[in-house]
Amino acid sequence: MLRWHRPLMVSTGLMSVLAVVTAVALVLDDRTLDGLSVWAKPLKFAVSLAIYSFTWAWLLSLQRRERRWGRRAGTVLAVAGVAEVALITFQAARGHRSHFNATTPLDGILFGVMGMMIIGLMVANIVAAVAVLLDRQADGPSTWAVRLGLAISTLGLASGGLMLGPQPGQSVDGGVIGAHTVAAPDGGPGLPLLGWSTVAGDLRVPHFVGMHALQLLPLLPLVLAALSSRFPVLAPERVRQGLTVTAGLVYAGVFGLVLWQAERGQSLIHPDGLTLAAAGVLVLLAIAGVVVSTRARAPRQVPMTTPVPTPTPAAAEAAR
Repeated sequence: MLRWHRPLMVSTGLMSVLAVVTAVALVLDDRTLDGLSVWAKPLKFAVSLAIYSFTWAWLLSLQRRERRWGRRAGTVLAVAGVAEVALITFQAARGHRSHFNATTPLDGILFGVMGMMIIGLMVANIVAAVAVLLDRQADGPSTWAVRLGLAISTLGLASGGLMLGPQPGQSVDGGVIGAHTVAAPDGGPGLPLLGWSTVAGDLRVPHFVGMHALQLLPLLPLVLAALSSRFPVLAPERVRQGLTVTAGLVYAGVFGLVLWQAERGQSLIHPDGLTLAAAGVLVLLAIAGVVVSTRARAPRQVPMTTPVPTPTPAAAEAAR
């Protein structure tokens, strides 16, 4: 019987309610910040943390041997995540930036507190990941999906550190320390709601892609198992495991690609030839992985036959 992690489930519920509230506020409040509604950021973070918390509650519930330190790490995840989103929402209500903001003493203090929450979240993520990885999941595909999802999501979470610290031309006196955008100021043209830059690199892209590997990859074995009754090629576990590993490695490649693209100051929606070539290589590797995996079926069973005894010379003579 699953034992759900209560603090993480509470976090899921709170963030779900907050997502609804901020969505309504986004429609009713016409204030903007950096070209987007002041409520766009808390809405995005509320939805993201709701999914993140639920996924961790599920992963920790799968442990066959419960580890107290793993569950405590889950509690830290819940508390740190809720505290950070609460501060983001508070700053949005004030019409102030939440991240990289040192314009006033209060803004600087709040951003410093959020920095501590982020560090706590990262450490707790690693500890909880170790607790989950010490257990083998129900089958090979699920085990590999969780392993790869945890590894990539940890890297995605850590990539947020690239946004911190003074960027070229910034100083404490300027009131802004850190940035999402590479090769352009924050607040320029961006994608609707997401705000990702359409004219320069944006480190929020790899941060988002990496973190949500934890939700997407563990779903794949469930989908493949459901499809195996309709498509016999997916019936062998080793085939589903191969496809899961392929998906995980390709996902890691996509994370690396969008991180490399952002660091080069290139918008996600305006890739150059080099980026497209790298994406093409990933597509070829994905196809090769699918082909190899679907051929990795269980070895054919050779039917057992009863050996025909060889007659002795005496028996052969008697038969004549």
